[in-house]
Amino acid sequence: MSKLTESVISQALEFAYEKAISGFKGVNSAMELAESYKKSHPGDKSRQVDALIKWQVGKGAASGFVTGLGGLITLPVAIPANVASVLFIQIRMIMAIAIIGGYDPKDEKIKSFVYSCLVGNAVKDVLKDAGIKIGQRIVLKKVIPAISYGMLVRINRAVGFRLIAKLGGKGLINLGKLVPLAGGIIGGAMDAVWVAGVGKVAKRLFVEGGMAEGDVEESKEIEDAKVEIVD
Repeated sequence: MSKLTESVISQALEFAYEKAISGFKGVNSAMELAESYKKSHPGDKSRQVDALIKWQVGKGAASGFVTGLGGLITLPVAIPANVASVLFIQIRMIMAIAIIGGYDPKDEKIKSFVYSCLVGNAVKDVLKDAGIKIGQRIVLKKVIPAISYGMLVRINRAVGFRLIAKLGGKGLINLGKLVPLAGGIIGGAMDAVWVAGVGKVAKRLFVEGGMAEGDVEESKEIEDAKVEIVD
């Protein structure tokens, strides 16, 4: 596996974000994903998001990604395919939640908040690192207008540094079980605790209007769960 650096993570995030917006053969875009849950649970954003997160934590998301893995043959050479797959799956879910909440994922500020959700409860620390003054509760509609371009850069860098540590940790991506699929290689397992936590943070920020410290806690029911990414 290529060494994870700030540059590699930055490229992987950009690649995953672009693919989440556009989708590719065999895999729906975040917009299409959001629309499918809007139709299945009309008028209830909370139920739409809960159903999406539940599906994401299960095998459905990973299996769908593997089906369309051929669309990733054009991966930039520096990005490990397993890292790209994990980030794509997570970013597409967060982006779909943001869309359900009425936000435009093509907005650069929303993009940075989508990235921020990847660090779970540490989102508050990320914003502080970027120089954003927040109180006991993060209220997205109040925070967004105060964010400058320089702050966006700092947010993205702070997320990148945390992801380097997260993706390099034991148990997140099982690097010992790399499986060749459709001309690419994808990681063997993704931590379901991370997936669920990220989804809950995204729901708090984009659908419920904000989050307070300690709002999102890991569920004991999925503490040892893994999402297998296999054919």
